[in-house]
Amino acid sequence: MDSNHYAVRIDKGEEVLEQLTLVCQKEKITCGQITGLGASNKVEIGLFNTSTKEYKTTVKEGMFEVTSLVGNITNKEGTVYLHCHINFSDPSLKTYGGHLVKCYISATGEIIITKIECMINRNFHSEIGLNLFSFPDQK
Repeated sequence: MDSNHYAVRIDKGEEVLEQLTLVCQKEKITCGQITGLGASNKVEIGLFNTSTKEYKTTVKEGMFEVTSLVGNITNKEGTVYLHCHINFSDPSLKTYGGHLVKCYISATGEIIITKIECMINRNFHSEIGLNLFSFPDQK
């Protein structure tokens, strides 16, 4: 691929966010987008409660088809910060989705990273309770 696109294969037993973080660190990707699909046997997803400012997480184990993995790559305090969401379906085709906490690959994961030439930082926003995009010209 070209210098702004990376094809990443994630192998059986590997955790998606760990592997993507390693690729971003190695390739010095500080801003970009992620798209992918694959197969998993264990996924942890979350839903952010805006009232309590807490994530409620759920772990699903079984045979799953990852139908969509999307996300962005930014920077928080000098380190790679990934924010991804995932949709996946079980053998009956019931579909689940949410904020990706962890996803373990059971066969393969096929991910494309598109590097964007910019710098987007993240800062914790106490009123919202999340790490939000922060731009140099914002206070």
